[in-house]
Amino acid sequence: MVTQRGIKANPLKIKVILDMKAPACVNEVQRLIGRIAALNRFISKSAEKSLPFFKILRKARSFEWDASCQRAFEELKNYLVGLPLLVKPSPGDTLYLYLSATSQAVSSVLIREEEGKQLPIYYVSKVLNGAEGRYTPIEKIALALVTTARRLCPYFYLTPLE
Repeated sequence: MVTQRGIKANPLKIKVILDMKAPACVNEVQRLIGRIAALNRFISKSAEKSLPFFKILRKARSFEWDASCQRAFEELKNYLVGLPLLVKPSPGDTLYLYLSATSQAVSSVLIREEEGKQLPIYYVSKVLNGAEGRYTPIEKIALALVTTARRLCPYFYLTPLE
């Protein structure tokens, strides 16, 4: 939702996740991941926060909601309560891009500086699949940059980056 102050997440989408009970089957985990995906641009390192849920989907044998899944679910709910307000970039603003890479995911955030404060514009995150997990750290950073460039192409046309 676009407001005078910036872009905020749809409160109804947040409420749906906050009201969810812990998933009891694979279909409910898929539903949870879909709901998280709808809010990805507002969630810092969403891929890392969702890793336990993705691991459940990879296990084709049986559904097992363990302590790490429950902890991730509760942490996600706590994070959603205070989602950041995303700011709108203005043409000509200088934007900053921060990249992050772990052994299992890559993330980035596009930032605009205003009155000495760095304000988020957009978060991007991706879980590493297969061979990507074996990339060297610099290759993972490059992957984060490519993933971000593809997702945020319109922003890069409007403004210079630093």
